[in-house]
Amino acid sequence: MRVLVLRPEPAAARTVSTLVARGHDAVPLPLSKAEHDIEAVRGALATPHAAIAVTSAEIARLFSTIGTDLAPHLSTRVFAVGQATADAMKAVGFDDVHTVGGDGAALAESIIAHGRATGTPASPILYLAGKPRASGFENRLRAAGIPFRTVESYRMAALTYPPAAIAAALLEPVPDAVLLYSPESARAFFRLAPLLEMPDRFTALRLLCMSPNVAAIVPERFAAQAETAAAPDEASLLALL
Repeated sequence: MRVLVLRPEPAAARTVSTLVARGHDAVPLPLSKAEHDIEAVRGALATPHAAIAVTSAEIARLFSTIGTDLAPHLSTRVFAVGQATADAMKAVGFDDVHTVGGDGAALAESIIAHGRATGTPASPILYLAGKPRASGFENRLRAAGIPFRTVESYRMAALTYPPAAIAAALLEPVPDAVLLYSPESARAFFRLAPLLEMPDRFTALRLLCMSPNVAAIVPERFAAQAETAAAPDEASLLALL
């Protein structure tokens, strides 16, 4: 099966390797790249905080560039969405990592439950976030009265390609499936010229979505082709293939 992979590097390379090992023809087409704000993170770590919350392994990649500045913080409790993110945080040295499946809202519920058991923290939770991001985590903590501070630690910058590169990925031949990991990547995908100018070429394309939030971005004319993973993780997404 020819599978289009839109996620950013270095995650795209890992997904491509997994797909190739399973016998698929994997075509990487990252539509964005992460730009880190290391100084913002250094400043955030220097302020009092009860714990760190992360919803992406991108924070671990950022931490890997900070070096010895990170050492005093490695005993800080970390709340992470997904096993991959938790494993990445452990790999850079954090040893007290609490993991929850699902999304940011599920992570907030985990923090709220922890607060009920131990008491509301005196210092805020430090949420190291990306831009753009969903609002569920922040909204749920705010509603529960849990103090937190959001620091935008990276932003996803759009990547552009020459028309020939887009045509090669999408039309030579048309993929059998595309992996849609986030609402942002889904929006960017459906803005690509071939999807806008010749949508009839893609009537057999399977649109494999990480979560219902991603599937909601699929335009109405393609909605019947969308499939949603049983859980918002890559293993469940690839299980759709």
